[in-house]
Amino acid sequence: MQNLHLLTLLFYISFLQFLVSSWSQNQQQYYYNQEKNYEGSSDLIDLKYHMGPVLASPINIYIIWYGKWNPTHQSTIRDFMDSFSSQAPHPSVADWWRTVMLYTDQTGSNITNTIMLSGEFSDHKYSQGRYLTRLSMQYIIKNAVTSSYRRPLPLNYHSGLYLVLTSSDVQVQEFCRAVCGFHYFTFPSIVGVTMPYAWVGYSGRQCPGMCAYPFAWPKYSGMKPPPGTNDIMGAPNGDAGIDGMISVIAHEMAEVSSNPLSNAWYAGDDPTAPNEIADLCLGVYGSGGGGGYTGVVYKDSKGNGFNLNGVRGRKFLAQWVWNPVRRRCFGPNALD
Repeated sequence: MQNLHLLTLLFYISFLQFLVSSWSQNQQQYYYNQEKNYEGSSDLIDLKYHMGPVLASPINIYIIWYGKWNPTHQSTIRDFMDSFSSQAPHPSVADWWRTVMLYTDQTGSNITNTIMLSGEFSDHKYSQGRYLTRLSMQYIIKNAVTSSYRRPLPLNYHSGLYLVLTSSDVQVQEFCRAVCGFHYFTFPSIVGVTMPYAWVGYSGRQCPGMCAYPFAWPKYSGMKPPPGTNDIMGAPNGDAGIDGMISVIAHEMAEVSSNPLSNAWYAGDDPTAPNEIADLCLGVYGSGGGGGYTGVVYKDSKGNGFNLNGVRGRKFLAQWVWNPVRRRCFGPNALD
């Protein structure tokens, strides 16, 4: 969705204590002793196609690293992006993307299965400052494709998807209050062409309990975290902010591919505030998920939670998306 609504998480908080207390440490997976709720399946979900394009051509990802970034964190995100079109043990990131690929345009063409990390740009000088508005993202992209002080990114309006990632010391309008990320399209008056982009911020310092769920404890929950920790699930790549970012990136990737110009796949009557294919499954990571608990996910040898395998032995946790065939939230780690 253009706004990844955090307020939805408020509904979940009353259930978080139950989530923690029911964690099983002796199983290959986390099981929560709660009645299965069919992962949001409902005949009331009115997801419709509005005749606009989807990203059916191979997607070239261009990452803009805005601010000062930890190289280890950058490596984790690169490996996630490389996992979309690469082989890895099931359930993999590529398996997860197959649900997104079920969506088609008016010609019957499916969303592509080819996603390539085709370029990167470091905006470590904070070209638009350290407090950004939504519109700032387009000027950041403009700077990246017109830069004279370093090699610019190509202006690829045929198959480019620009991903603006902001570092921990950058504040963004509504970040940590109403959004963790959003997607939209550029204006010709600013960038020169219309093309899709997404923004996601690193929340590890500013609001891990909001945007790095379920790896950090929401301070506003009114409940105490487990003794000796502020975490509720171990982060598989060692950093709650980055592992939380991975799921938000997946969320935005799914939605910008299925609704790049705000006129393709979404539920609701307002294209400026649509419920898109990932919004319908917010907080669901495994079978039985919903209502404030993640569902059934795996744990690695250190007890960290994950539901997807990636390249170079990486493990990730990404939320599920709406499957238009099954008419419910779904991911490759589903038990049924």
